[in-house]
Amino acid sequence: MKSPVRARLSVMMFLELFIWGAWLPLIFGYLPSLGFDSLEQSWILNGFAIASFVGMFFSNQFADRRFAAEKFLAVSHLVGGVAILSLAWTRSFWPFFSLMLVHSLFYVPTLSITNSVAFANLENAKKDFGRVRLWGTIGWVAASWPFVFILVDWTQVPAFGSVPFVDWLGKALGTSKSGAALHEATRWTFVASGAASLVLAAFSLVLPHTPPRRASEGAEKFAWFEAMKLLRVPFVLVLFVVTFFDANVHQCYFIWTNDFLQSIGIKGNWVMPVMSIGQVAEIGTMAVLGFALKRLGWRKTMVIGVLGHAVRFGVFALAPYPSVAIAAIALHGICYAFFFATVYIFVDEFFPKDARSSAQGLFNFLILGFGPFVANFVWPLLGSSLTTEDGVDFRRLFLVPSGVALAAAVFLLLFFDPPEKRETASR
Repeated sequence: MKSPVRARLSVMMFLELFIWGAWLPLIFGYLPSLGFDSLEQSWILNGFAIASFVGMFFSNQFADRRFAAEKFLAVSHLVGGVAILSLAWTRSFWPFFSLMLVHSLFYVPTLSITNSVAFANLENAKKDFGRVRLWGTIGWVAASWPFVFILVDWTQVPAFGSVPFVDWLGKALGTSKSGAALHEATRWTFVASGAASLVLAAFSLVLPHTPPRRASEGAEKFAWFEAMKLLRVPFVLVLFVVTFFDANVHQCYFIWTNDFLQSIGIKGNWVMPVMSIGQVAEIGTMAVLGFALKRLGWRKTMVIGVLGHAVRFGVFALAPYPSVAIAAIALHGICYAFFFATVYIFVDEFFPKDARSSAQGLFNFLILGFGPFVANFVWPLLGSSLTTEDGVDFRRLFLVPSGVALAAAVFLLLFFDPPEKRETASR
């Protein structure tokens, strides 16, 4: 593996996750400020789910068999970038939903296509993918921290130079916008996301050429159907079911953590950076993922990843204190790397070469699609039912996803039994 190629793949991952990380953490509080009701909010958030479904059946099929991956990325990020950028100035439901849907339709497939580009150009994917993918995590973190200053209420901060620098900095970092002002400033998340998308559109043209994979003789005409046929294999079906529940629980984290952190005293301008601690922890976890897979194997590594959700939500429910909650957020590294990233590597290991993009799309359909789609209705509804005059009862709320994750981990431990070597392709 030539280092310049790996460097380009790392930049690709950095920008890819910067786009998403710029807007996702705060949108759950931003949508209500526009006057959208709960159903409208769910449909806007489910633009990703709809795009995952479409991507599995059409976009990834197109990328697998008919289009060079780097050109697919360039076009997708150009169109998707313009759409997400436009959301900064959109206030009505139908235009907002339409633009989010357009962005999602073009962006979601790129999450699996970037994986495919990396796998196709890494000599040892099992060893090197984690090192490349961790730059995506760095990109997510990089998108979060500038908002510590963007969301500061500068009208309450002394003029620079009028007080000692340490006092000025402390006042700036501790003075967040709130209410309508905080929500108005949140629109800059879409500007940051759109700008990164346009940069990646241009950068995609210098990525390694990754040609389409033609279907071999006797292969299914549609790559997505070939991938779905593999659900007949018991261990693949078990992983499919567990991935749905884990993705559902994972989405609950994003839906409610913003409100939870503010309810225990975290200021609004610090919510994104505090949540990004999970991604910082993910960097270290991704760096040792190859070692963990070698020592623990597929099943134990994935079980630990799912249990990370159970522990994190359990801590949120039973110890709702800022320092303890922040420590629990660090478990995100285990939740993501040991399960989701491992699933992507597992798919690349066990699925046929000419359908790997579609196989990645099949699991992306759960991770970004069906799991979050159900979650975007279930968890807000559960939260509403547990809301009193004092606010949401987060203790009772978070015990539910904790229990779901625990049950999924047990199911995975008992029934997921992949072979030592790749056999799926011939089944």
